[in-house]
Amino acid sequence: MAVSVLRPAIFLDKDGTLLDDVPFNVDPRLMRFADGVPQALARFAALGVPLVVVSNQAGVALGRFDAGCLRAVRRHLAAMFASCGASLTHAYFCPHHPHGRVAAYAIACECRKPSAGLLGRAAREHAIDLRRSWMIGDILDDVEAGKRAGCRTVLVCNGNETEWRDGPLRRPDHRVRNLAEAAVLIEAAHLRDRASVSA
Repeated sequence: MAVSVLRPAIFLDKDGTLLDDVPFNVDPRLMRFADGVPQALARFAALGVPLVVVSNQAGVALGRFDAGCLRAVRRHLAAMFASCGASLTHAYFCPHHPHGRVAAYAIACECRKPSAGLLGRAAREHAIDLRRSWMIGDILDDVEAGKRAGCRTVLVCNGNETEWRDGPLRRPDHRVRNLAEAAVLIEAAHLRDRASVSA
C-alpha cells in the first residue's frame, strides 16, 4: 500500500479575510475580494500547496438561507481563485449554531470555529500536515481554530475583531494588515522550511 506524503496547506477564512464582509451573503454577485487578496492568491499559487477555505455559515442554522446555497458559493469561490491563477482545493462550511432556529443545525458541533473540526477534516481528506500549515483569519476565533489544529496562525487586523477575548489559544503568531502581507510572510517561511528540509 502506498504511503501518502503529508504536505502543508494554507487555510483561509472566507468572510472578512478573503472577501469583503457582507453578513449572511450567499449571493455570488455580492462576493468581492478584500484588499490585497488577488495578489496574495497569486503568491500562494506559486507555492504549490493546497488552499483550503474554512468558514462558519451560521445562516443555515439561523434560517437565513438553505444549506444548498453553499454549493454555489463554493463554485464561485473556485472561479474567483482561478481568476488569480490559483486553485481552490476545497471549501468547508460549518452550517451549525447552538442557538439556531432550524432544528437539524441547531447544535453544538466540532466544526464551528473556534473548534478545529473543519481543519481536521481537510487534513484527513487531503493528506495535510497541520503542524506545517497556516490558518489565516480576521478574528480570534480563526486564530483559536488554527491553534487547536496545531497550525501556525496569522491574524488580518482589518477591524473585524471587536471582542478581543484573550487566551493562550487566541494569540496569533503573526499580525498583518491584509492578505497580501500574509502571503509575503508565508512565502518567506515556506522557502525557509524547504531550505531546512534539503539541508
